[in-house]
Amino acid sequence: MSQFFNNVEPNIIDDEMVQKAIEEKCPEDLGDLARGENINFKAVAELQLSFKSILQIDNLWPLENLTKLQLDNNVIEKIEGLESLVHLVWLDLSFNNIEVIEGLDTLVKLQDLSLYNNRISKIEHMDTLQELQIFSIGKNNLTILEDVVYLRRLKALRTLNLSGNPFCTKEHYKLFVVAHLPSLVYLDFKLVRDSTVRFLHSLIGKSGSSILQILCFVNIPALGAGSLQKSGSQKHATAFVEYLNGSLLFDSLYAEDTEAAKLASLPGVGDLLQAYPSWFVSVSGNLYNYGLEEYEKREAEVAKFCKRLHEILTVNQQESKRIISEFENRNQRRLDEIYHARSGDIAESKRAQGKEDILQLWDALMTLEALVSNDLEELLQDFKRSIDVIASTFIENIQGIYPFHSIQCRDLENQHHEKLMEMAIAILEKLDKDELQEDLPDDVRRLLVDKNTIVNVINMSHSIRLRKIDKRGSDMLCNTYQW
Repeated sequence: MSQFFNNVEPNIIDDEMVQKAIEEKCPEDLGDLARGENINFKAVAELQLSFKSILQIDNLWPLENLTKLQLDNNVIEKIEGLESLVHLVWLDLSFNNIEVIEGLDTLVKLQDLSLYNNRISKIEHMDTLQELQIFSIGKNNLTILEDVVYLRRLKALRTLNLSGNPFCTKEHYKLFVVAHLPSLVYLDFKLVRDSTVRFLHSLIGKSGSSILQILCFVNIPALGAGSLQKSGSQKHATAFVEYLNGSLLFDSLYAEDTEAAKLASLPGVGDLLQAYPSWFVSVSGNLYNYGLEEYEKREAEVAKFCKRLHEILTVNQQESKRIISEFENRNQRRLDEIYHARSGDIAESKRAQGKEDILQLWDALMTLEALVSNDLEELLQDFKRSIDVIASTFIENIQGIYPFHSIQCRDLENQHHEKLMEMAIAILEKLDKDELQEDLPDDVRRLLVDKNTIVNVINMSHSIRLRKIDKRGSDMLCNTYQW
């Protein structure tokens, strides 16, 4: 609003301005409050300082019980001087020159805040406003749509106005906002439909932001199986099969086992360690391939969902535009006819037709909204059913075939453990009888000092490997559940 004050000298709030505002606000029966020599500032609950060319907020500290403050339509550049107004419930700073949200930390009771038509470029510094219910920050310089996520911390927020900001032109802007702020009742002066909230909130579900990224930041017409492909470790992580290809999992079993190398020095154990990894790598490789196959199924299902979603939204948008365009053409013709009408009766008749046409437009648009809502809910239900089947099948197979074809990693490890234990006991017995022909390193001989020692060492190594195998299987299941 600064353009309206170019020729007006900026003001700073002083006692005279406050007193005059109180006098204008107070009714006659409260004259003593405002007109006495000593104003009782503590009794003032509301103050209106609109259109005063105020540049700087100051001298409001005596109004400690103020609950409503209007500072709209001024030239204020910075939010300051409000620290003492801890009982403030309603604050209007619209139509100013404010660039940064700040100075609100102590206003913990604030329920209604308007920063409409300023120069703010980021939503920030509002963490303490936990009772805020209505927030207007439309017509500012907000360009990053993701910044709206900051408002999730305001649990009481029900009404939000963002209209007129640059990011409002982004495709699916409203879907993004409603998805991240599911408690909103009104957005940009319009009621948020319950079905829209349920639909989008369900999409987030266990999928985090991935669905939202598809909806809000990707050009949906370009979506397809190819555009959803990933490569390398990212793809492996998304498929829940990271570290299952090659010998990575097997190598990790021995990564922290300090005694494994010593046990490998025992006679005959070298041959045992040749067979064990080859079987293990083969088994984990089968699981790796299976996981990638299931990943492709999931990605194909998501791509199909996105394609259908785009079709529904596109048809709805095109039909809405057609209806509105036809209405605008009729309305323009009607206005021309009213302008050139030769009698008041003709003009009144055309105006009545216009009112009826508006009602029909409303009905048509509401019908379209109901239809698209039903289509979206049906699409979501179909998508959830398909994904549930794919995920449950994957989970069952992981639980039953981890890793594959009735040969389990635990079984391989148990078999290896039993053979290693038998060989170690046999070597210990030979050593006790002085029948062992091979020379053993000193550190290995220390493991064979008695049966309890070697049994404990082998069991400990076995337990370490089993825990790692179980953890890898548990990670796969947990990732699938969370997906």
